[in-house]
Amino acid sequence: MEKKLKTPIDDHTRESLIAGEEVLISGYIYTGRDAAHKLMVESIIKGEKLPFNVDQQVIYYVGPTPAKPNQVIGACGPTSSYRMDAFSPTLMKKGLKVMIGKGPRSKEFIEQLKKQKAVYLLAIGGLGAKLSQTVKENKVIAYPHLQSEAVRQLYVEDFPAIVAIDSKGNSVF
Repeated sequence: MEKKLKTPIDDHTRESLIAGEEVLISGYIYTGRDAAHKLMVESIIKGEKLPFNVDQQVIYYVGPTPAKPNQVIGACGPTSSYRMDAFSPTLMKKGLKVMIGKGPRSKEFIEQLKKQKAVYLLAIGGLGAKLSQTVKENKVIAYPHLQSEAVRQLYVEDFPAIVAIDSKGNSVF
């Protein structure tokens, strides 16, 4: 049975998640891939404001395809997460607590995840069209020049994911 989560996900709920557990997420989540992560980390280094307050938020590693007529978003399957490993620790130190993607993560990422009591969730690759059906709102909020990799604010209902690495470092890998 899936555990229902509402964003932002509070500390108690996040820290109670167990590797292998299935979750359904509802609420606002943000998108960003490596190009957006690089720009956000550069902003942090320069002392600039981020495009959204990452504290306690969820980021989904995705570059959706263009929406067809009468769609909110095109296919939105997860991107390989290892490409964010160099940037994620900086964002976690700023308060980012939940990341969604696909594939394993580096030892350095996992150590920072445990230190920050964050979690890494898996979305199932190859289900981009199905995952897009959970997206009810889609708004570009930063870096529009990155096109599909722009940072977006999505409102999702029952977005399915699996806890891949919990806040204690336990892993499905």
